[in-house]
Amino acid sequence: MEQRIKKFLAERKEKGLLRTLTPISRFSGSKIYIDSKEYVNFSSNDYLGIADDPELISAVLRILPDRVGISGSRLMTGTSGVHIKLENRIAEFKNKEAALVFNSGYQANVGIISSLCRKGDCIFTDRLNHASITDGILLSGVKYFRFKHNDTGHLEELLKKERSKYKSALIVTETVFSMDGDIAPIEKIVHLKDIYKCMFMVDEAHATGVFGQNGAGIVSAQNLSGKVDIIMGTFSKALGGFGAYAAMSRELRDYMINVCRSFIYSTALPPVIVMANLKALDLVVKETKRRQVLLENSTFLREKLLENGFKTKGETQIVPVIMGENKKALLLSDRLKESGFWVIAVRPPTVPAGEARLRLSLTFNHTKDMLENFIKELCGHKKTLGY
Repeated sequence: MEQRIKKFLAERKEKGLLRTLTPISRFSGSKIYIDSKEYVNFSSNDYLGIADDPELISAVLRILPDRVGISGSRLMTGTSGVHIKLENRIAEFKNKEAALVFNSGYQANVGIISSLCRKGDCIFTDRLNHASITDGILLSGVKYFRFKHNDTGHLEELLKKERSKYKSALIVTETVFSMDGDIAPIEKIVHLKDIYKCMFMVDEAHATGVFGQNGAGIVSAQNLSGKVDIIMGTFSKALGGFGAYAAMSRELRDYMINVCRSFIYSTALPPVIVMANLKALDLVVKETKRRQVLLENSTFLREKLLENGFKTKGETQIVPVIMGENKKALLLSDRLKESGFWVIAVRPPTVPAGEARLRLSLTFNHTKDMLENFIKELCGHKKTLGY
C-alpha cells in the first residue's frame, strides 16, 4: 500500500495534478495575506463580501452562546430552537413548505440523492455536475445517465429512450455551474420533468444570494419554486457562513430525517454558526446593490478577457480563463501570484481533461481598478505562455 501511495503522488506531480494546501494568514475584503504578503483574492466564494461584514461580525459577537459545540446529532440533543428557526426561514426564502439544514453542501447532496433513489429507479444528471452530486449518485447504486452539459435536447433523447424502463426517476443539475459559471436551462428541464414524470433536484450553491428576488436563486428568479422538488444550497458562499440546506415539501423533510444517513449520523452545526447563518440571510436579502455591482464586475471582466483573446465561458460571477494544459495553468497561476494576484489553477478531475483553467471568483469587494490591473498583468504573460 505504501508503494502504491508513493507512486500515485509521484505520478500526480509529474502530470501537474498534485494538490497541496496553503495556509492563509488573514482575510480582509478582497485581499488575503500569506506569509506576510498581500494578494488580491480571486479565489474566494464570498461573493457579496458578507463573511467579514461589520454588521455580521458585530451580531455574532453579541450572540456568542455559553458553549461552542452542541455535542449531539439532530436526532439526539442537536436540534435547538435556532436550528428550527433557520429551517423555517430557508423554507420561506425558497418558497417551499419546509427545509432541512446540513453540515456541508457535500453532505447534503450525497445524503439526499442516495436516500431518494432505490433499486429500480434511475437518475439523469448533467455531465458537469459537482462531485458531491456524482458521489451521491454512485452511493445510491442505481442506473444513471449523463446528459451533455446544459443540453436539454440530449436529456430528452435519454428520457424518451430510458425513462419507461424504471419505476421512478430523478433529474439533478446545478443552477449556476461552479467551474464554467454558466446557468442551467431550468425552465426547459421543468417542462421535461413534467412530461416524463420525474422528480427534479437543483443545487443552488453558487446562485443563492446572487440571483433572484432578494437573492433567493435562479429557481426563484424564474418563478419555478413550485416545480422543483428539492432546492439545495449552501450558507458558505454568498452568505459568508457555513453549512448547507435543502428546501422541499414537509413529507420529503420527514423522509430525510428518517433515512438520510449523512444527516442522521452527523453532529449538528453549533448554534453560534446557525445564528450567524440567520443573520447573514437577513443581510443578503436586502443587498440588491451588492448583487448589481457583482454582476456588473463579472460582465466587465469577461468582456475584457474576450477583447484580449482569452478563452472564457459563462455569464455569472464565476469567470474561467481556459488554458487547456495543466502545466500552463499552473505556470500562469504562479506568475500572477508573484504579481500579487491570488488565482488558483483548476485541473482534472475537477474539470474535464484538456480544460485546465484559472477560476476567477469575483466578489462585491473587487474594484474596477483591481480588475483592470489584473487584465494588464494577465496580458503581460500571454506571449510567454504561447497563449
